[in-house]
Amino acid sequence: MERFEELNKNYINGEWVEGLSERKYENLNPYDGTVIQTIRLATSQQLEQAFLNAKEAQKEWGKTSSEEREEVLRKAAEFFKKNRDEIIKVISRETGGSFIKANVELDLTVGLVEEAVKMANKLDEVREIEADVKGKVNRVYRLPLGVITSISPFNFPMNLSIRTIAPAIALGNSVVHKPDIQTALTGGSIIARAFEYAGLPKGVFQCILTDIDEIGDDMLTSPHSQLISFTGSTPVGKHIGKIAGSMLKRVALELGGNNPFIVLADANVDRAVDAAIFGKFIHQGQICMIVNRIIVHKNKYDEFVQKFVEKAKSLPYGDPSDPKTIIGPLINETQIEKALNIINEAKKEGAKIALEGQRIGNILTPTVFVDVDNNSKLAQTELFSPIATIIKAESDDHAIEMANNTEYGLSSAIFTEDLSEGEQLGLQIESGMTHINDQTVNDSPTIPFGGTKSSGMGRFGNPWVVEEFTMTKWISIQKEYRKYPF
Repeated sequence: MERFEELNKNYINGEWVEGLSERKYENLNPYDGTVIQTIRLATSQQLEQAFLNAKEAQKEWGKTSSEEREEVLRKAAEFFKKNRDEIIKVISRETGGSFIKANVELDLTVGLVEEAVKMANKLDEVREIEADVKGKVNRVYRLPLGVITSISPFNFPMNLSIRTIAPAIALGNSVVHKPDIQTALTGGSIIARAFEYAGLPKGVFQCILTDIDEIGDDMLTSPHSQLISFTGSTPVGKHIGKIAGSMLKRVALELGGNNPFIVLADANVDRAVDAAIFGKFIHQGQICMIVNRIIVHKNKYDEFVQKFVEKAKSLPYGDPSDPKTIIGPLINETQIEKALNIINEAKKEGAKIALEGQRIGNILTPTVFVDVDNNSKLAQTELFSPIATIIKAESDDHAIEMANNTEYGLSSAIFTEDLSEGEQLGLQIESGMTHINDQTVNDSPTIPFGGTKSSGMGRFGNPWVVEEFTMTKWISIQKEYRKYPF
């Protein structure tokens, strides 16, 4: 049986290497504060070597056949499935996620790796384009970009890492990856172990366990990387965008969200409540595409509030290792203090509270604000916690107008009995994704996942990510002598 909790080292050039920093990091279980592992952090010098290794390894990996890359990915998927039970336990223990969350995350991870298998042959596809010069043949090739920088967050660390790593490897690139140090195992070490098991050549995937205090912007500024893939906050994403722009690097950025969940005048309230509860409280609200604002038509408002509060109040909370638990801990004490500050500030500003949560260690039970002003700081903040805000709309058009009144544009949802009208209204919402009669937390390896406005740029999912992670090359062949004017 794999002993994942012993994987506290960096994976550099195919070897498990201890960090060389004088600093150590204690990776804690957010539920009970116990130490999962102690990590000696990697240094900037180790990171620089990892980029050099990746650059060299990519030259050969980019020349491999699609069949070779497919086999590595199949074996990586096999590893995740083979070690499912143990991985589920580690996800729950390290992220504070419920049994449901851990299973969803692993299923998404396996799905992403298996979908990446289908991308490997994209490098074999050559387009021939008609030429306007006699005797000339135009061919368009797709080539690997080179080295891809991957930086992932703490909330869904495994699948938000693998959605960059697996397609990048499938398409002949190498990857230097830094998970959030709080979730070093699920975001990094287990993935490294999967590719080690799969026989990936050394240097193609490198996993660095460190933090910003140790390496600063070195993940971003390496001259050996052609693309930075980042999932995290909008301020950090904007910082990455500035650096990448100055170096003419590509970016794939999935950033913050203020996702509206809209209940129209003709909606089925019971079904809307069920969806909103799941979309708001899965993983304690710590998801970029979580329901952040619930906007309800005035004719359905009172009924919705009453049923939503009643259901939120009944959600079981506690130890995430208990399969019955829905609300587990936030990732750390800083995050719970931030959530409590949001609640206290909103109350001082006069926000009406229908259900007040309790703090129990790092657990915060559901809090529900009602009659919220869409222009208030509360409504315009990405809450990233089990805090719900419910807003009354005067009409369906008013609901759409308020939904768009945000700097963000990641995900959104509309509940209605008129599916055709719902689809048309969905096109009016300024977000990368809109779900009719479903909640905002949806993902799939085969959809164009991404946002607009301050929620990021670029798209994940097959085939859209193929364009992001490859370079287009034009080759022309002059088969007949070309006569020139001079």
